[in-house]
Parts: sequence; structure tokens; C-alpha cells
Amino acid sequence: MSQSLSKVRYVTISEDRAGQRLDNFLFNELKSVPRSRVYKMLRSGEVRVNSRRARQTHRLLAGDHVRIPPVFLAETARTEAPSRALRNELSDRVLLEEKGLLVIDKPSGLAVHGGSGVSLGLIEAVRQTRPSWSKAELVHRLDRETSGCLMVATNRRTLLALQEQLREKRVQKQYLALVTGNWPRNTRWVQAPLERQSLANGERIVRVSGQGKQAKTAFHCQQRYRGYSLVQAEPITGRTHQIRVHAQHQGCPIAGDTKYAPREANRAVAALGLKRLFLHAERLSFDFEGSRREVYACLPKELSAFLEKLSK
Repeated sequence: MSQSLSKVRYVTISEDRAGQRLDNFLFNELKSVPRSRVYKMLRSGEVRVNSRRARQTHRLLAGDHVRIPPVFLAETARTEAPSRALRNELSDRVLLEEKGLLVIDKPSGLAVHGGSGVSLGLIEAVRQTRPSWSKAELVHRLDRETSGCLMVATNRRTLLALQEQLREKRVQKQYLALVTGNWPRNTRWVQAPLERQSLANGERIVRVSGQGKQAKTAFHCQQRYRGYSLVQAEPITGRTHQIRVHAQHQGCPIAGDTKYAPREANRAVAALGLKRLFLHAERLSFDFEGSRREVYACLPKELSAFLEKLSK
């Protein structure tokens, strides 16, 4: 496959793009470039803001000058078109739609964006589902295996307003998780710093580490089954894999978690019929257009059916 080399570009940040994270800015500018490559560019210092290195979490200001390095792009690369079935499913899964905003009940197994090994993600499919959604951007993220409430902004103003609420911790997120074992009765909060790490095989994981970033999750046990507990989790901070790692840290990994639960535990739930991670974003609460909104996503049928099986 033939390839072409793009030239160095310098972009001056306008007022309407101020406040955006550097990595999100680059994803939008380099849509055909794998995200792993974008992060490598950031780590190596190829990307510069005002002639200086900058972290991926750096918030851009109006007037900033961003250097985007040359990258090889496949000439034949194209964004994969979503199937009609996927477009229809996403339309049916819209929980709330207002000017500039969508809340979608994301299905388990669908990545929120394309990247390494993923040719098409939810956001790429959303942009191709309706003309009015063509400029859609993710407000936040969910793991590929997690289902439930996901906010998508269809204009820049809404994106910045909701991301500001996230930074100020004014967005409440509630999840339902089935964990293995009996959740400790006196554990209402888990506060343990989390650090991203890379294994020898290149896999990225998150560990509790004194060198990590502070992370806090509220847990409430809703029901106990033989060998399992249904818990409600509310992340106070927004770290990668936070609920999954904090549950593991308490000795109660989430059922079906192929990254953080022991293999024998996953084999046991698979034998009972659970074929996915039991983690569901059931509720979002946030401010929009002057009022407080609450959006709920019902527990998927396969998870409800699994709970019924456990109760018997």
C-alpha cells in the first residue's frame, strides 16, 4: 500500500477551540492516525505547544501555537462505514437528544472510538448516522466492555461546557457492577492512587501505586448472592479503569473482567452464562441549559438474566 508523508503543520488555537485537551485536539486533527501513534508523538516530544513539550492532558489556550509533526498516512486509508444495522441500533439507543447533546446507551463490545486494532468505534459511527451528528465528539469515555450512559456533544459549545463540569466534578456517574466474593460490609469508600503501567508484552494496565494519581470511588452494596455481590459504584475522580481496579484492590474483582479478575473466576461466571464484563453505567446527572438532567440506562437483558440465574 502506497504512503505519503505529510508536512509539519503549525496550528494557532482559536477562541472556540480553547480549553480542549491536547490529545483530543490531535485526535481531531489526525483522524486517520492510530491513537497509539498520537500518544507516542506526545511522549517523544514531537508535538510542541509554544515550542515546548506538553503533556497529553495539557489544556490549550487561545493563541497557543501547536506544532504537528509529519506522519506517514496510508493513501488508501478510509474511515470504515457503519452497517445499516449499527446505525439503526445507535439511533434506537439514544436516551436523550437535545440541541448539541446526545446521551447514548452504549452496547458492550463496541469501542467508543477507532484505534489500534479497532477499525470503527461508536463516535465514528455516530458521525455517519445522521447529518446533524457529523461533528459529534466524545464528552467522556467508557471502556469497550462497559455498557450504559455515554455523553456525546454535537457542537463545540456543548462539548466545552460539559467537559468543564467534568473537571469541576459536577457530573455524577453511577455504575452497577457484579463483583466476585462478599463485598466488605464496612467498605463505603475506596481511596487508592492509580498508575498506568505497560507489561512486557505491550499491554497497558492500571495498578494501585504510591506513585499514581489520587483516585476515589464510593461503593454501596445493593444485594448479595452466593459468591457474588451487586454493588453500585460512583467514581469521584475519573481515572482509567478506576472502578475495575478499586474493586480488585478490595479483593472483589468485577465478574467477567478479563484484565483484572483471576482466570478461574472468569471461567466460573462463563460456565454460568456470563459472556461479558458485568459493569454498566446506569445513571448520569449533569447541568444542561439551566436545569439539572438525570438520564438512566436500564440494565441490559443479558445482565438481568444472569442476576436471575444467581438468585435461583
